[in-house]
Amino acid sequence: MAAVQATPVFLDREATVEKVCDLVKEAGSNGAGLVVLPETFIPTYPDWIWRTTSWGEPFDSLFARLRDQSVDVPGPVTEAIGKAARQAKTFVSVGVNERVENRGTLYNTQLEFAPDGTLVGRHRKLMPTGPERLVWGMGDGSDLHVVETPFGNVGGLICWENFMPLARMAMYAKGVDIWTAATWDNGDNWVATLRHIAREGRVYVIGVTTLLRGSDIPDGTIGRELWGGAEDWANDGYSAIVDPDGQLLAGPLVKEEGILYAEVDADHARAERYKFDPVGHYSRPDVFRLTIDESVKPPVG
Repeated sequence: MAAVQATPVFLDREATVEKVCDLVKEAGSNGAGLVVLPETFIPTYPDWIWRTTSWGEPFDSLFARLRDQSVDVPGPVTEAIGKAARQAKTFVSVGVNERVENRGTLYNTQLEFAPDGTLVGRHRKLMPTGPERLVWGMGDGSDLHVVETPFGNVGGLICWENFMPLARMAMYAKGVDIWTAATWDNGDNWVATLRHIAREGRVYVIGVTTLLRGSDIPDGTIGRELWGGAEDWANDGYSAIVDPDGQLLAGPLVKEEGILYAEVDADHARAERYKFDPVGHYSRPDVFRLTIDESVKPPVG
C-alpha cells in the first residue's frame, strides 16, 4: 500500500486531478494495491480559514473560487481518477471538496475507487472542525463503510473524526483491517494518534497529509498576502504508515513530497486482536452499547 504526501495545484481542479492521476500511476507501477491521498486534496485544503476572518474579503472570493473548482460526484473528476485506478490496477482513496449541483454547501469527502475504475465508496466528514464549518456541511451515518479488497477491509475517518471514540467504534464494528486517516493535521502528536488507533483497533493505519507552504500559493491569488514564502509552512506533512501493534512501518515524511510504501497482512491484523479486540472480547456489551443511525439525512424529505 502507498501513502502519498504531495502538494495540490492550489485551487486548480484540473491540474490537481492530473497530478493525482500521475501519482496513482507511479504508485501502481511500484506494486501498490492501495493508494491513499490526503483530505480535500482536490483542489486544496482551504488553509485561509485559519488565517483570516469570515464574512468578507478575502474569504468570500477564496470560497467562491473553491466552490468553482470543487468536484461533482459523479462527474469528470471521478471518471478521470477511475481511469487512472484502472490503468494502475489499484484501489485509490482520495480527498475532495465535493460540490452538490445547484446548492451552495460543500462537503469534505473521501472517495474510494476499485481497480476496475468503479467509484465504490464516498464518505463525508461527520463534523468539520472550528472554522471548517464555514466551508463544509456535516455528513451523516449513511456512509460509514468499509470497502472489501483482496488484501483486507479498507475504511477509516477524516482528520479529527479520528478523535471521535464512537466513530472509531463504528468503524471497528464493520471489520476494518486497513485504516485510512486522510488529514490536514500534522506533527508528532498526530503520529501518536495514528499509532494509538493502530493498537486500539489492531489495524494497519495509513496517515496521509497534504504538503503546502506559502510559495505554493500563486501570485495574483486574492488574499495572497495571507501567506508568506517558502518558509511559511501551512502544512509540513508527517504522513506515516503504522502496523497493528502501533509500530511505524514507514515515515513520518516531513517537509518533502513523496510516496511511502508498506506491505500489509489482514490475517496478521486479525490475529493480533486476540490481545485487544474493541468489538470482540474487550467490548463488554453487557455494560456498553453503541447505536448507529445509518440513514441518509436529506434536508427535505
